[in-house]
Amino acid sequence: MRVAMFGYQTWGHRTLQALLGSGHDVALVVTHPKSEHAYEKIWDDSVAGLAAEHGVPVLLRARPDDELVTALKEAEPDIIVANNWRTWIPPEIFRLPRHGTLNVHDSLLPAYAGFSPLIWALINGEEEVGVTAHLMDEELDAGDILLQRAVPVGPSDTATDLFHRTVALIEPIVRDALTLIDTGRAVPVPQDRSRASFFHKRSPEDSRIDWTWPAEDIERLVRAQSDPYPNAFTFYRGERVRVLKASVSEGVYGGTPGRVFIREGDGVVIVAGADARRGRSRGLVIERVRTDEGADLPATDVFRTMGGYLTGR
Repeated sequence: MRVAMFGYQTWGHRTLQALLGSGHDVALVVTHPKSEHAYEKIWDDSVAGLAAEHGVPVLLRARPDDELVTALKEAEPDIIVANNWRTWIPPEIFRLPRHGTLNVHDSLLPAYAGFSPLIWALINGEEEVGVTAHLMDEELDAGDILLQRAVPVGPSDTATDLFHRTVALIEPIVRDALTLIDTGRAVPVPQDRSRASFFHKRSPEDSRIDWTWPAEDIERLVRAQSDPYPNAFTFYRGERVRVLKASVSEGVYGGTPGRVFIREGDGVVIVAGADARRGRSRGLVIERVRTDEGADLPATDVFRTMGGYLTGR
């Protein structure tokens, strides 16, 4: 088949690698210009660079336009494959090829449609994450599913761990989905929209710690904001503190959320949870932090005296 590809960052790069090794003819690649958005400066392997290395025509676009439609018509693809395309693709494009458009999304749809699905899934305590190959329709990430592959989420996994595991699924799922389509064996399954959820693009503001959350939720937020993502942060005595490593306390502590309370193990317990005043909540043991100057320190070096509060501002 002749294939056109829409993609960006490492997800798009891996998709293009899969296509180049698939035996299909890659006729055109469409990708976004480089961005200064915090979440688009990481995992930023160049789709345009890989296409150029292999002599594939490339168009840089922030969003589709008339010139792109013309280029696609001239390329005459049998199918479009998309992965991590950041803006809406209109029907005049996704319906253009005879096989339509195959979208690859890094969640187990219909849950976690939209943006940053791995981070949201980890924050929410999901037991598995994965990748879905589905046929694009008018609603974002809502089309009929061809294939899904899942990996488990371990108790200490970070978003970085899950990224590496799920990005490794891209090549086989793209290859297998295209084989099903090319051989006429594809059986698309409609999504159960009663199970659908849709999440917005994350920004650094979403990493701000809310100490009224249960400690278990905050601990997952810390793991979800692992390097190279913008780390979960709070403020202590007016200075921003990024939390690099934390755990849920063994003890149960009462008081006001955000209180710097007591040492436990290798860290310092912070009171957490909306019901902490009742004395029934675990705290968050902060073990390692990063200052705004970039110094990584044991939490005990920063919280030298007990007392005071961690705050949102």
